[in-house]
Order: sequence, then C-alpha cells, then structure tokens
Amino acid sequence: MADAALSDPALLPVLTRIAEALERIAPVPPARPSLAGADAFVWHPHPIPRLAPVPRVAAVDIVLLKGVERQKAILLENTLRFARGLPANNAMLWGARGMGKSSLVKAAHAAANAEAPGSLALIEIHREDIRTLPELLNVLRAQDRRCLVFCDDLSFEREDADYKALKSVLDGGIEGRPANVLFYATSNRRHLMPRDMIENERSTAINPGEAVEEKVSLSDRFGLWIGFHNCDQDTFFAMIEGYAAAFGLPIGQEDLHREAVEWSVTRGGRSGRVAWQFVQDLAGRLGVKMPA
Repeated sequence: MADAALSDPALLPVLTRIAEALERIAPVPPARPSLAGADAFVWHPHPIPRLAPVPRVAAVDIVLLKGVERQKAILLENTLRFARGLPANNAMLWGARGMGKSSLVKAAHAAANAEAPGSLALIEIHREDIRTLPELLNVLRAQDRRCLVFCDDLSFEREDADYKALKSVLDGGIEGRPANVLFYATSNRRHLMPRDMIENERSTAINPGEAVEEKVSLSDRFGLWIGFHNCDQDTFFAMIEGYAAAFGLPIGQEDLHREAVEWSVTRGGRSGRVAWQFVQDLAGRLGVKMPA
C-alpha cells in the first residue's frame, strides 16, 4: 500500500507537506555548551546541559591572601603551569574553615588569566551535580580552551556512592582525563568523608582494611594535598593590616588591632573569613567603599 501511495504523483505534494510540518514541530537540538564570552562558567546539567557564563567572578586579589603563603605558592605554581600548557596535578585544598581555600582557587585562576588573558576557563560544578562530572568532561574534551573544574566544599556522607564516580574520573577511566582539564576541590575533611563513616566501615566490613582503603583512597587521586590550619593572632593581624592598607582605611594600628581582637572574640575564632568580615564592617563604619 505504501508503495502504491508513493507511486501516485497526486500524493507526493501531500507527503511533502506532512514531512515539512513534522520538521517544523520537531524540537531544535540543544546547542553544544560553549566556553566563549567569559572566563568563568557554572555547570547546569539539568534539564538541558549548559555552561552558564559568569560575567564577574567574586575573587580577592591573590596578594591580599595572608597567612597562607606556602599554600598560595604551591597552588599558584600548579595553576600557572597548567595554563601554560605544561603538566599539572589535580588539587585538594582541605582543612580549617574560613582560611581562604575557595578564595585561593579563584585568585589563582585570576592570576593565570592576568598573565595570559583568556587562557584558562574556571568551571564550577556543584556538589549535588558531581555524579554528572563525566558528562561535563565529555563536553570539555571537545574544547580548545584549558579548563579548571572547581567543586567547593566537597564531601560525602554515608550511603553516598557519588565518590566512586569521582574516583573513576580522577583516575581517567578508559578514556583518560582530558589533557585540557584540571580538577580542584575544597573540603573541611582531609579524606572527604566523616570519621564515623570510615570507622563504621572498619567495624562492619568483612575485611576492615580493604573497606577503609576503599573510602580514603579517593583523596589519593589528587596529586596535590594542600592543608589549611587555624591562624594565630599574629597571622590574623597580618590579614587585617593587609586589607586595611589595600583599601585605605583611616585607622591607626593600635585601634585596628584592638577592634579586630574584639571582633574575633565575638565570632569565636580567627580566620581569613573573620578578618574579611571585620574589615567590611570597619569600612562601613568609617564610610569607605569596598569592592563588591
């Protein structure tokens, strides 16, 4: 019957109009995510995979990050090496909260692009989307630009199997990690998992040693482990003095230190984040505008 219909010249215009109508109502294939037009992007895997450009990254100038000189030197060298097309390592920044881990990643990215504008794209992937990391890497594999994939506050809880997907990605799997992609993560936990989760594996597994190794081996996939620790008072003072000088705050050192100590006591500790929050409050009281 179909052959007969096709052989009838009168039916051909009808079939042509039907085919054209179907083409018009068919959904347009999604455009392949692009790295054009910005230096930073956020990965959104659903409902349609896309890289949302970030017009302006909330980054602190790397020279203002005080008290983490060794960590800064290590990460900056690794990032610049990668941006220049040389071998570099995935990096895990772990340790005390508020000590500038994520700020350092963004500052190192900015420093690399200051040296060679547009050389390095920063791609943020949210913790809840980490299982889509292989899909993101497939997108980035086809790009000419070098990409720094960044996951802030990465950790895994009990019964969370996403760490297995991340292990495979960091090892490269059968395809290998794309040569134009590097992965940075920050975490308050050295092994990305709570201690009770590791201890539970040790107590319930048939072979405790193997079970623990399975859990903690994820962090071994990072070539660089960079630790951050709570700062002492001298380091805290160096942080606020650096900010105060950079932003021209009209206050003497003695008053600056006295107010900073009072602020840190009310916050229950000292850290880079506490120092930044204090300087913002102080600038507001002094009527000095701060960068957004």
